[in-house]
Amino acid sequence: MLLALGIFTAFAGSQTISPGEIWPDDRGQHIQAHGGGILKVGGTFYWFGEERSRGLNPTYRYVSCYSSTNLAQWTFHKDALKVYDPENFRPGWILERPKVFYNAKTKKFVMYMHVDDASYKLARVAVAIADTVDGDYQWVKSFRPLGHESRDIGQFIDDDGTAYLIFEDRPFGFRIAKLSDNYLNVEKEMCLIPMHMEGGAVVHYHGLYYAIGSALTGWNPNPNKYATAKSLEGPWSDFTDIAPPEKNTYGSQSTMMLKVTGMKATTVIFMGDIWKPATQWDSRYLWMPLEIGDGKLSLPEPKPWTLDVETGESVISK
Repeated sequence: MLLALGIFTAFAGSQTISPGEIWPDDRGQHIQAHGGGILKVGGTFYWFGEERSRGLNPTYRYVSCYSSTNLAQWTFHKDALKVYDPENFRPGWILERPKVFYNAKTKKFVMYMHVDDASYKLARVAVAIADTVDGDYQWVKSFRPLGHESRDIGQFIDDDGTAYLIFEDRPFGFRIAKLSDNYLNVEKEMCLIPMHMEGGAVVHYHGLYYAIGSALTGWNPNPNKYATAKSLEGPWSDFTDIAPPEKNTYGSQSTMMLKVTGMKATTVIFMGDIWKPATQWDSRYLWMPLEIGDGKLSLPEPKPWTLDVETGESVISK
């Protein structure tokens, strides 16, 4: 950890993020962290996602790990999880949308992910654990959370540190549920949002919860929508488009909303994937600061922008 912090000292300050472009890591290679999530440990952000590089062994599934101190320049650590069909899911099995939590009580890092068979009928989450943030993660089990189907998953850590899993339970909607004390199980359902949506993400901002989701259109982008509530239990407002509907969320699909609170401001980042199913290794990322507050949320047109993680201020290029 100390070594990693030392590496990134030179990356402090504002740096440009260019949505939809090739995003090179420290090796000059396009970042492979699709359907991903961010975990902050100390002053360092860790980005986990689906490793979809060309040339991977097709019998394995991989979760990559990158780190950064400014959310713009990323260093590749390694594939934090590499696993071969651990529960006989059969050829073509699927591992998607990995998200990592840190459990302060057990001092373990806990990775959740969607696992499925090739026909998407298994509909489970899987759990893996590690002693260090970048792995190696060891498979623990897979299960249906609270007995419900689970496909796309998201993570949410509230301001009080409580950890929640967001999961799509077709055909009922998406659910928000509290994790158990050791994070190895899903303990309590907070709510079912009865919308047929995936790519679920939640953020708590100025006393309101905002939830984002994507319609069920597979790889094809669609108008992502949001709703608000004063508590996770609801009631939730009606869903409203986060961008002009004809833009189809600018070709992206939500995966997470990341709140960066600094000394002067708070920026909430929309993290989205621009999927390229035929060339998955070339799938891009759409990260943009959201316009959010007073029950309103909108995704601006993608443009290069800068973020100062120390102050929390973001500036979109004109």
